Amino acid sequence: MAELENCKECGKLFVRVSSPYCPACLKKQEAQFEQVYRYIRQQEHRMATVSQVHEATDVSVNLIYQWIREGRLKPSIFQNLGYPCRSCGKMIQSGVLCEDCLKKLEHDIDQDEDERNAALKANRAKTYHTRGESRHN
Repeated sequence: MAELENCKECGKLFVRVSSPYCPACLKKQEAQFEQVYRYIRQQEHRMATVSQVHEATDVSVNLIYQWIREGRLKPSIFQNLGYPCRSCGKMIQSGVLCEDCLKKLEHDIDQDEDERNAALKANRAKTYHTRGESRHN
């Protein structure tokens, strides 16, 4: 269902169908995408980094990152394009975290799980069960 919303880019009120951007900003972004894509398609620019593309086209680095995340610009074709890991900032080409941060997160989860299991085991060992005595007078 469509809702009234302020454009994420310009703040203008518009009826949102799917994108958080108003039609005017979407049109502007599409023109910027075409500019970036024309630039990196040229043989001499295929190995350009995001910062080089930004400097050559004056298109926002964050917008270029967004297009890479969305799969509109493919690092498999343009090998030096990437975006920062959400944890450490290292440049990556897929996912949200780099390999190092992903391994650290997995290690931390495993360690936490081991600690919880050890605590449960310790609590079970301290539990005493007694039989209830019946009183008959």
